[in-house]
Amino acid sequence: MKFESYSAEDTYRIGYDLGCKASRGQIYCINGDLGAGKTVFTQGFAKGLGVEEPVNSPTFTIIQEYEGKDMPFYHFDVYRIGDISEMDEIGYEDYFYGEGVCLIEWAELINEILPIERKTVNIRKNLAKGYDYREIEIN
Repeated sequence: MKFESYSAEDTYRIGYDLGCKASRGQIYCINGDLGAGKTVFTQGFAKGLGVEEPVNSPTFTIIQEYEGKDMPFYHFDVYRIGDISEMDEIGYEDYFYGEGVCLIEWAELINEILPIERKTVNIRKNLAKGYDYREIEIN
């Protein structure tokens, strides 16, 4: 599926709509350059899951846990991960194969441990279509 976003509000709404449809055990891998809108998308996704508290990128903690309406939400940001063994240290398998939904920013950095069953969200800027334009592709 491909979506066009012309504003942060559009990106948030696309995330929200996807979050409303998410189910237990799903893993979403978010890819995009710095400033592409991954965090805005994630904030919408979390709201769609029923998370009421503010959601920010867990860049320095790798994972942030939230309680959604019907299930937990695990938000990973692995941008600063130095070695894949850091994922073992935080017990990633408990999250990946648990009862919640995982959303992983910069997932390509840990590709070798990602389950085959996952959804990928690619967010791309296209300045020719405007500063706030994003193409969001979900596979």
